[in-house]
Amino acid sequence: MKLATAGAERRAQIVSAWSFDVFDTFLLRACTTPDGVFERTYELLDISRSRPNVSTSFVQHRIQAESRARRTAKEKRGASEVHIAEIYSYFPFRLFGLSRGDLNDLVEAEFAAELELCRANPDMIRQYLDMKRAGNHVGFISDTYWDSERLGHLLRACRPELTWDFLYASCDHGSSKSETLFATYLSEQGIDAASSFHVGDNDKADIKGAKRHGIHPRYYPQATAQLASKFQRETALFELLCTGAPSRLDHGARTLRRVVAGRSVERSPAFHLGLTVLGPVMAAFDAFVARRCEDLAGNGRQVALGFLGRDGFLSHRIWQDLHGGTASYLEMNRRVSLIASADTMQPLVDLLGKVFKIDAPTFHDMLKIMPPKVAAFFAGCPGGIASGEELAEALPGLMDPAEIVGLGAGLRARLLAYLRHAIPGFDDCTDLVLADLGYSGSVQKALRRVFDLEGIKIRLHGAYLMSLDDAFDDLTEEDSAAGFISDLVVTPHVKRMLIRNVALLEQACCAADGSVRDYDGGAVLREINPRPAEQVALAAEIQAGALAFAASAGEIARNYRLDPHAAPDVAARWCAATLARLLLLPDDDELALLGTLKHDVNLGTHALAPLLDRQFVRDQITARGLSAACTAAAPPMWLAGSFAALSPSYGYLYVLFGANRLPADVFEERPCERVQVGLFRADGSATMERVTIHRNGVGELRLRVPLARTMAIAVIALPLAKFAPEGLLHGVTVQHGDDVRDAAGSQEVIGIAADVLVYAGVQQNGGHYRTDTEDGCLLIPVLPMTQEIAIYSIAITSLGASPK
Repeated sequence: MKLATAGAERRAQIVSAWSFDVFDTFLLRACTTPDGVFERTYELLDISRSRPNVSTSFVQHRIQAESRARRTAKEKRGASEVHIAEIYSYFPFRLFGLSRGDLNDLVEAEFAAELELCRANPDMIRQYLDMKRAGNHVGFISDTYWDSERLGHLLRACRPELTWDFLYASCDHGSSKSETLFATYLSEQGIDAASSFHVGDNDKADIKGAKRHGIHPRYYPQATAQLASKFQRETALFELLCTGAPSRLDHGARTLRRVVAGRSVERSPAFHLGLTVLGPVMAAFDAFVARRCEDLAGNGRQVALGFLGRDGFLSHRIWQDLHGGTASYLEMNRRVSLIASADTMQPLVDLLGKVFKIDAPTFHDMLKIMPPKVAAFFAGCPGGIASGEELAEALPGLMDPAEIVGLGAGLRARLLAYLRHAIPGFDDCTDLVLADLGYSGSVQKALRRVFDLEGIKIRLHGAYLMSLDDAFDDLTEEDSAAGFISDLVVTPHVKRMLIRNVALLEQACCAADGSVRDYDGGAVLREINPRPAEQVALAAEIQAGALAFAASAGEIARNYRLDPHAAPDVAARWCAATLARLLLLPDDDELALLGTLKHDVNLGTHALAPLLDRQFVRDQITARGLSAACTAAAPPMWLAGSFAALSPSYGYLYVLFGANRLPADVFEERPCERVQVGLFRADGSATMERVTIHRNGVGELRLRVPLARTMAIAVIALPLAKFAPEGLLHGVTVQHGDDVRDAAGSQEVIGIAADVLVYAGVQQNGGHYRTDTEDGCLLIPVLPMTQEIAIYSIAITSLGASPK
């Protein structure tokens, strides 16, 4: 931030005084929020050992004590400014095993925490010293419960040679900057308000308070409103997902992010996303990979590092920028590595079993062969499409194992030639570290089989951003795997929720090239890249922002004495919260920016799956309920984003479900009454059937009407006037199955178009309706029956009296 552009002589003619706010302007704290000081105070006290794991209670009681002290001061003295001792006089000493005689110990511990966490802001120091050299009066005005003596001690502890012409602490004068403290300063210092400036971060106290007294304000915001909102969501997710860990002390990681963002020039939203969110996560992962390599070095080991493409592309670029050309970029995916490791049918069966749907062209793209029996198998499937599970089960009877062995041997030889070309000194290497986003180490395990088949003794070590840790118990004793965000950082339930939505991260980190399909003489042969050019460009812009953060963060951290990677467990928890915020609780701007992305399924096909599908979630909730919607299989790939696009509250409900904090008896459906619906046949005959109305945890009503093909029903008449005469219709869906159970559980949900619904005796505007008569109803045309059973589901929010 540049406070003045004129030269020093010009400023000396204009300005008589410059005053600086202290906290969050001249001094920054190496914690997430100011109450991190209180959390560190707790850690410094003996009560953190006698009463462990109650830091949150301590912090909240410290906040409440200050609130009571200020309220009492306002009632007794007419002003709410208080000293630190007054605050602690309202602290519940007995609760924490203390007595009132310990009050001074609490004060000293909090001041020690301030001394430890506060850092002088180099930007402000430069401006401060510039003003002093220009001959201006320079000093500090602070709203604080620390008196001027303590405040001066703190300033000089952060900047020993610092001097000032004046220093005002609000508690010494019984008035804040929003009240009369500025007037006191002007009067006592004999300063002309019209030729004085004040620098601060608080809009009310520093900016409006200065203006009220004729002082020129200079705003120094801690973060933009958008970034501050992201920080709030991150804190909420940290406390929800990283249970039991202190949530306010991060070794300055958030302060570093604020400073880097504040220094960056205005760029695109995608660049800003990379700078403020993805960059900090990937820089922390880079530090984790570096530690992993250091831990493996020594004892005569020759350690090589390879980043697995394509998802490891951004990580490799950051490593190159920070460490030079000391690592390789290895284009090796699950498909290629599994086929190369095949000396039996099983690796191919494992690969295909994880594919959602597959047809003959896709199979040929993956294996580059098409045995006649496989072609016949697909020809016998409905539409020529089978599930991967069906194909995997049938495959041993469709292919000769010798075909697989020959296929694997040829690809294995080409893969090893590529590795020798890509990794300098490959044959002298004793240990190879494979860095990747994660998750279960399928490439690492396949490469282990490749090495074993070829008699290669290189040990393999995974370094993953996120790891499914129960997947690594089958590693050999010599090999290893470690996740930065492991199941000790967040629970396995949370991890699976993150990985369910990780396609967004993969697209942001991915290389622009197509996926590897084979090798030729050490060169990579790639598939075409099916992603649209604008999506590739968007990913490149996000990566540019992440690289900009990584490039500048190190020097800024040193200048501000911040060390966000000092404690790996703390860094991992905050990276988990930062990443979870993006993947699970995106804001509206991010949904607009990222919602059109598509995911390359990366199995040798040209298929793209949508990341976002708001209507899919709405239909799933209508047909199957909230819990079933939360466990829906892909696509869409970004399920959390799809929930958030429906509404922010639904987005948070999804997070609660994934964190195992969404009790079914609160949010699942409960029967509330029964109503008769009309079932009309094409010949004009009709029957009445009684169905149950359910109400869910967000107050929506659900009706499900099962139909059998033999009933030959053409229209369903829903008597809205009988149970919800005014309301919002969220949707009508249908599921099919061979029996009621299969239909009710089917994820193949078809939404009925709103324009085919008929409102009889009902006023309707969009989703809102109001019945005109006691017979007002909704007529739902029945689609042609493709299976024996169809279940029609209707979701309504009643705007009148709800059923009981």
